[in-house]
Amino acid sequence: MTTRPEPTLRLACINCAAAPLFEPAGADGRRLGYEPAVGALLAETLGWDLAWVYLPWAEMLPSLGDGRADAVLCGQSIIPTRQAVADFTAPYAVFHESVLVRAGDAVTSPEGLRGKRIAAIASSTNMALAETFDEAVTVPFSGESGDVFGEMLAALRAGDVDAVVDDDVVFVPLAGSAEFDLAFTVKTGNRWGLAVSKSRPSLLDALDEALAAIKGDGRLAAAWDEWLPRLKYPFTAE
Repeated sequence: MTTRPEPTLRLACINCAAAPLFEPAGADGRRLGYEPAVGALLAETLGWDLAWVYLPWAEMLPSLGDGRADAVLCGQSIIPTRQAVADFTAPYAVFHESVLVRAGDAVTSPEGLRGKRIAAIASSTNMALAETFDEAVTVPFSGESGDVFGEMLAALRAGDVDAVVDDDVVFVPLAGSAEFDLAFTVKTGNRWGLAVSKSRPSLLDALDEALAAIKGDGRLAAAWDEWLPRLKYPFTAE
């Protein structure tokens, strides 16, 4: 009698350094960070195996349609443009948005960005925020490489841009470093969820049930406290 293999949850993400969200996969394939911890908890709760599918940022949502991945667990704010092409679970994180500048740059508010070049991922919530900064020049990064975050930081170091907008969580290790300063944070409350193909409602329901379980029993809060201790856990009222 053959044993039926457990289903495998294939989650799309980029494979780069963006601590404390995630680090590049180790030689053994192990991933460290908050999002890998969330993925592991969901798979454990479902009783499924877990596999990460590494793709450039721009290919993650398309991977749901062509079958390369079952869901995207990688910095996806739940916004209308993404909801038009995929369904989303309840949020597993809520973050605000921050502006990073080179160390010593005297920027503490949007007014200080007038005439400056502001980098953000194209068509993201971060770019939408950058576009509200009066007289700032937005510089979109396409996300077609495997490390769009690293590309934006490299451009900031080189002076090709004057600031980078991203969610506050990815700037935690960088703020106040020898290279960068955290200019300011805007309390946008971006809700991050797993993206799932609209053709797979049963998978969406299963992921939502697993997510509710790990919120309810405290395992999600424990993962947050382990990886994001400097940020407030957003689901205490749930």
